[in-house]
Amino acid sequence: MALGAYLDSIIARDPAARSRIGVALLYPGVHAVGLHKLAHWLWQRRLTFLARWVSQISRTFTGIEIHPAARIGRDFFIDHGMGVVIGETAEIGDNVTLYHSVTLGGVNPTNGKGGKRHPTLEDGVIVGAGAQILGAITVGARARVGANAVVTKAVPEGATVVGNPAKPTLVDGETYAQPFVPYGTPCEELFDGDSQKIDLLRCELEQMRKRLAQLEEAQKDDTPAAAWTSRGTR
Repeated sequence: MALGAYLDSIIARDPAARSRIGVALLYPGVHAVGLHKLAHWLWQRRLTFLARWVSQISRTFTGIEIHPAARIGRDFFIDHGMGVVIGETAEIGDNVTLYHSVTLGGVNPTNGKGGKRHPTLEDGVIVGAGAQILGAITVGARARVGANAVVTKAVPEGATVVGNPAKPTLVDGETYAQPFVPYGTPCEELFDGDSQKIDLLRCELEQMRKRLAQLEEAQKDDTPAAAWTSRGTR
């Protein structure tokens, strides 16, 4: 893969990117991917200590932790970086985009032995900031994971999932047809749809609770004992 083509793929996905040189020198995600290639090369040749040493250097300087054994495809982009963790048996396809604080984490296999325990992200997947994808599950090609979602079950190809636990949500067809949607899911789908309705219901419920408490206090003041006490103090 040519470096220029890789940098161009990042510029196409990041509106803040201005030039190849700026991306190459200033983007920690680019540095982390480059160092991972070296670490992975060492790991494949069973130089595991050196591989882990390189990955720890990368973690120190970029805030991105990628296990040397993780398999990563072409044009992988970690936007903003910091807090990203990619486990040992994770597999990432081509043109995948991750935002900051994403975890591709593992779970303990039930048989107590090592093996596949981290997620597989197929081509074109977008994972929003703070999302946690856990276990040996597959996120299908061109799927989108919303910010702070917790995914523990497989995501079908082309689906958009949000929430904890993550569940599919509908996305406008015109929006979905776009070649790239920043941050994994369009904001209007998250904040002008079901989430906003839930927040409104919670607010109304809180207001009803406050009103009920006021009525209970007023009822106590109207009891005969309260009235007698009030007359006795006059």
